[in-house]
Amino acid sequence: MKRAFLFPGQGTQVIGMGKDIYENYEEAREIYDRASKISGIDIKKICFEGPEEVLNQTQYTQIAILTTSLAILEVLKNNDINAEIAVGLSLGEYVALIYAGIISFEDGIRLIQKRGYYMDTLVPDEKYSMAAVIGLDSSKIEKVCKELSEQGKFVVPANYNCQVQTVISGKLDAIDEAIEKLKMAGAKRVIKLNTSGPFHTSKLKEAKDAYAKELEKVSFNQINEIKVIKNIDGTYYQEKDNVKEILANHIISPVRFDKAIQLMENDKVEEYVEIGPGKTLTGFIKKDNKEANIVNINNLESLKNYISQER
Repeated sequence: MKRAFLFPGQGTQVIGMGKDIYENYEEAREIYDRASKISGIDIKKICFEGPEEVLNQTQYTQIAILTTSLAILEVLKNNDINAEIAVGLSLGEYVALIYAGIISFEDGIRLIQKRGYYMDTLVPDEKYSMAAVIGLDSSKIEKVCKELSEQGKFVVPANYNCQVQTVISGKLDAIDEAIEKLKMAGAKRVIKLNTSGPFHTSKLKEAKDAYAKELEKVSFNQINEIKVIKNIDGTYYQEKDNVKEILANHIISPVRFDKAIQLMENDKVEEYVEIGPGKTLTGFIKKDNKEANIVNINNLESLKNYISQER
């Protein structure tokens, strides 16, 4: 059976994530402990106890979700459950790259720690917001954003999640104006998100430039038999790709998860397994492909059930 592993991004975090798995699997404990030692951050405490205002800080959110996903993944690997394809949303791409062996565990932890820090701190001192636009074609969303941008109001598509959902990002007043225009253009719903950073836009150029220097310190391994999908264009990584350049540009470029979904469907994926907090990515897949066979592994019960089914 052709299986894809999916790894969630920021916004899925919840206090207590991974705690029951940590308490029941030695290999999961080792992942949390190794990640904490490398980063110098008490990741267990942040994941299991919070407080929420700390867990929701980008510099901690990213490494917390990454570590939780890696801990669950380690248990699956130890039970000989693997996938031919791996894809993540934004920071989730790093879990996919670690799984495929393109980035080492140690380098992955260090990189995501720096990435989260720069995305949290190297942001223009202005008020930003993001909003999910549901039920409107992305070309119409792009048109509204372009019209507002031509008036000097910063708002752009940031996440193309699936055919029926696109997230826009921009200055707070521009987002508010875009929401009204998008509703008038036929959007079924527009939901303002609980984020304050203009993620995946040109406003993070300073963060991207600082992060590019961190990427230069890291050696990447060759592409192997596990296929990893790039967020930046929804295609598989190839040998010719400049991984450092792609990951740096990833910070300022829209996420094309919609194209990743289409690629997996075209590649005849038979089972989609989301590994980590939440059910966001399988939700996107179900919107585009109602017949998709999806699995969510985000707690001890779902992990044990899946392992028992695969035996």
